[in-house]
Amino acid sequence: MSGLINFVIRLLTWWNSQTLGTQIYTWRKGQKVGEDPEGNVFYQTKDGKRRWVVYRGNIEASRVSPQWHGWLHHTFEHPPTEDPLPMNAWEKPHLENKTGMPEAYSPLGSLRGKRKDLTRDYIPWSPE
Repeated sequence: MSGLINFVIRLLTWWNSQTLGTQIYTWRKGQKVGEDPEGNVFYQTKDGKRRWVVYRGNIEASRVSPQWHGWLHHTFEHPPTEDPLPMNAWEKPHLENKTGMPEAYSPLGSLRGKRKDLTRDYIPWSPE
């Protein structure tokens, strides 16, 4: 029964890795180009006109690094596996968008941010 449920999920949903149609298209026409540290696998057709990614796990576009994003959108001719972009000293490693997750950025004073006891550093204006 579990195999049938997995088959139906693969057939009808796109947010769990890839659909059955994408898997068949990738098997027939895809040429593996590379893989990123997150485990996402990148493909292109043999003529290089179509490029796509098969995500590992849930599909979240912000998990694709800028280098791979540029290759997917034909900004760069060669994939980062062949011609990696140099990383400047001031750049941080790529992170996916964490909005809505517990790891999301919450500055002090926000509803989710941890703030110390109320400080009296603000004196409201009052008309005389």
